[in-house]
Amino acid sequence: MLKNRYKIAGPIGQGGMGAVYRAEDTLLPGRICAVKEIAPDPDLEPEMLTQLQEQFRQEASVLARLDHPNLPKVSDYFTHRGREYLVMDFVPGHDLRELIDNALKENRFIEEAQVLDWADQLCSALAYLHEQNPPILHRDIKPSNIKLTPTGLIKLVDFGLVKLLTSDEARTVTVVQGQGTAAYTPLEQYGGDDTHTDIRSDIYSLGATLYHLLTGRSPMTARERFLRPEALVFPRAINPAISPGVEHAILLALSLHPDKRPPTMTAFQTLLHQASAPVQITPLLRNLQEWRGALRANSALLISAGILILLALLITPY
Repeated sequence: MLKNRYKIAGPIGQGGMGAVYRAEDTLLPGRICAVKEIAPDPDLEPEMLTQLQEQFRQEASVLARLDHPNLPKVSDYFTHRGREYLVMDFVPGHDLRELIDNALKENRFIEEAQVLDWADQLCSALAYLHEQNPPILHRDIKPSNIKLTPTGLIKLVDFGLVKLLTSDEARTVTVVQGQGTAAYTPLEQYGGDDTHTDIRSDIYSLGATLYHLLTGRSPMTARERFLRPEALVFPRAINPAISPGVEHAILLALSLHPDKRPPTMTAFQTLLHQASAPVQITPLLRNLQEWRGALRANSALLISAGILILLALLITPY
């Protein structure tokens, strides 16, 4: 029993810095919740530990104010015996990694229309986080952190690496040290320096997640691609049913340099649904448009030349 209120029923998952438990809220009979336990490094200096606790409370208070249908509601947070706890809604259903594995067992791909519906919900949730003041980064978007509820609603369930973006250039300590999962982590998020991460880091992770959902395999890591740029297999080479425009949007999101990615979640969502010509023929269409412009600009000259050629043909004997 935690805080004389939350009766732990059993574990949901465990990681390097803590665990998540299923619990019953005894003050609200029938309510099942998820309790995230964060265990700081026992070798930390007391001053560092105090700083971690303060950062946790700051981030938890921000999360508790969030209200979005695709995010679990955080209802409580507290410290108990040197560990930090975050209480949120328990989300039933299967995570998307399980759905990918099921599709692979059945030798099929998840339908693009279904993935785009999930992408719309995720873009909405992430745009909401990014529009907070200060903006909130999730920093660990991946299929196993996304659940599909029995009603078809998508929930982004893990805030384990949440990061508040502030204008303060002073170094801050993140509650949970970690850099996400390699296949979904942008290059700027490697290492311990968070000064170069921004909302485009989440865009990369979402792009990698959509790549995995549509192809059944995770993309090459950013570190591998930095050393071997050709290592990334294009999604349509794996699943030809993927629309060229969707492939184009995902590849932009997976750009190693943040400046080449869509600038916002809304822009990325628009790209995913943009009814554009296949990427391969876009340069050809652009050339045709330039030719049409040149013809219009020189129409009088072309008409004169045509008349002269016609006259020459008429007066020239066969």
